[in-house]
Amino acid sequence: MKAGKSSAERVTVQTIDRPATERPWAVAAPWSRREFVKAFTGGMAVLWLVDLPRARAAQAESGSSGRRGGQRRPTALAAWLHIAADGTVTLFSGKAEVGQNVRTSLTACVAEELATPLASIRAVLADTSLVPYDAGTFGSRSTPDMVPQIRRVAATAREALVDLAAKKWSVGRDTLSAADGKIRHATSNRAIGYGELTRGEKFVLDVSDSVRLKPATDWKVLGTSVRKVDARRYVTGQHAYAVDISRPGMLHGRVLRPAAFGATLASLDASGAEAMRGVTVVRDGNFVGVTAATEHVAAQAVAALRAEWKTAPQVSERDLFAHLRSTARNAPAADASDPTTPGASRQTYTVAYIAHTPLEPRAAVAEWQGEQLTVWTGSQRPFGVHGELVQAFRLPDKSVRVIVPDTGSGYGGKHSGEAAVEAARLARAAGKPVKLVWTREEEFTWAYFRPAGVIDIASSVAADGRLMRWEYHNYNSGGAGLRALYDVPDRKEEYHGAQSPLRQGSYRALASTANHFARETHIDELARSLKLDPVEFRLKNLRDPRARAVLEAAARAFGWGQSTRRDGRGDGRGIGIALGFEKAGYVATCAEVAIDKATGKVRVVRVVESFECGAILNPDHLKNQIEGCIVQGLGGALFEAIRFENGHILNPRFSQYRVPRFSDTPAIQVVLLDRKDLTSAGAGEAPIVGIAPAVGNAIFDASGIRLRSLPLVPNGLKV
Repeated sequence: MKAGKSSAERVTVQTIDRPATERPWAVAAPWSRREFVKAFTGGMAVLWLVDLPRARAAQAESGSSGRRGGQRRPTALAAWLHIAADGTVTLFSGKAEVGQNVRTSLTACVAEELATPLASIRAVLADTSLVPYDAGTFGSRSTPDMVPQIRRVAATAREALVDLAAKKWSVGRDTLSAADGKIRHATSNRAIGYGELTRGEKFVLDVSDSVRLKPATDWKVLGTSVRKVDARRYVTGQHAYAVDISRPGMLHGRVLRPAAFGATLASLDASGAEAMRGVTVVRDGNFVGVTAATEHVAAQAVAALRAEWKTAPQVSERDLFAHLRSTARNAPAADASDPTTPGASRQTYTVAYIAHTPLEPRAAVAEWQGEQLTVWTGSQRPFGVHGELVQAFRLPDKSVRVIVPDTGSGYGGKHSGEAAVEAARLARAAGKPVKLVWTREEEFTWAYFRPAGVIDIASSVAADGRLMRWEYHNYNSGGAGLRALYDVPDRKEEYHGAQSPLRQGSYRALASTANHFARETHIDELARSLKLDPVEFRLKNLRDPRARAVLEAAARAFGWGQSTRRDGRGDGRGIGIALGFEKAGYVATCAEVAIDKATGKVRVVRVVESFECGAILNPDHLKNQIEGCIVQGLGGALFEAIRFENGHILNPRFSQYRVPRFSDTPAIQVVLLDRKDLTSAGAGEAPIVGIAPAVGNAIFDASGIRLRSLPLVPNGLKV
């Protein structure tokens, strides 16, 4: 390929003339990239390279640090599109499908810009030997990053096809149009399929920012509720996940877990396990595991191991928040302001650790062929897992391949590759492929948690309801969603990292759930102290037109007004509202609760949520995302919390860890604001941030009791 210019991308369009073979996404055996390319019939292949200045600019705009999990963010992203001789279109992306329907949205992008039927498009995702490097599927970045990339690639192919047809027929390109996988010449009534047109051609062209993307007002596929790709396979149980992968001669593995967090192995008696038929015991430092012909025998073998562990005292739940404060970095001096001053307020809010509880626990299948390692695993970061395997086994990059089947949910909890490394260790020792599936207790105990946190807010408000001062300090839970949308002349917002006693990491919306809970609860407290309507108070302190629009839309759809105001009368029913902004998405949430005075049980009766994330790509799938966020958010709002004592998790199973159930689900109304004049933003995270504060504010409205800790009512409301 020729060297690219600094101000433009390079697009290579070439013919691949090979015999037709089975499509590579359907094969069971791993393919090399060379074998993969050979498998395609003649057609057009498009490679798009982002120039370095643009990549750095996009990275700066997204607020990324340039690194995540030890991997360097890409400075050259390559997105591939292949058009085969039979007209089949294949797109390639490093994104993983974890239930957010990224396969469907990217397929719709190709259909829109390439003007080809949805049924003719296939997607190859998250295979490190076949797709371009991608930092991972997190941060609601698939829509703002990958969608425009794939659209530009497809538009490039479309324009190149028009040029090919114009040359072939010796007509002006302005007389041609692309539709239904064909280039058409209306004057002569001629049409030619993309596959037929590209056969035998080879050329290179540049693509700059001037490549024409269809405006949202002209969308025919995007902007509509395209059905989920392979939907029938999902609902009929035919779709394969990581736990479904099977290899010839495969064994099953289990790992011996430490007695407590931070424990080291002092001694091991493996004789009982080694005496079991077909069992191999593997030890590598503190790592001990077994392989066997079945999962049941592997579990028996681990139970037969006799290990002694050296442990050390650990911070327990009762000391958590004091510990986070005492270990916080750059903690501020005590606030000397007088909270009794009219209009002044100072409050503390806390957030517990919670688990991700994915439907599919961590799982991996590892297979060695000499020094070549292939791992199938559920992950949000296939290239991150690739890097972990390279480092763990000191292999060249090219010797490791990670394939991510569609994964049974992630929620930010599957960034790391523990199961992949463990399976690979066991497979190397056994000399056969090994499947390792974490138990539910392992998932609850040894995965990472959403961070716990302490948040201090000191504020003051004028008699007319204008915010005057806002000082906000978050300890440990994180900086996402830290800055308020409200207009305050004197403001300070800081995040202070601390020493977490439990392993913690990403969770859907990161720290935005904690920061929105604290902020929107405090805003409600200020409004109530002034006897102002919570919606009126927020509008009085908002200039952002998009924030005002979602707030007004939610209130209007909910029926908020004088007839719904209760002001903490304590009659058992109440309403609350919260406003949010995260990952370029604006959200407002209204909730109605009912409290059983006899039992203290809090039931969320109704939720209305308005959401605006620019131009909507798929209304039905966006609605599903929002509803999913609301239901998941109810768990962290009402009752989800990890309990721990001296290095042990006390509630490591669903019978002890309460998650939302069907009976907890309220009536949900979603209001979508479609801004076709704005760039599309991601929607997997922002809709979760408002449910906890809205419910907490509604509980106060119903009971007169102000709750400032998540979860709000793990054991019911204590009146």
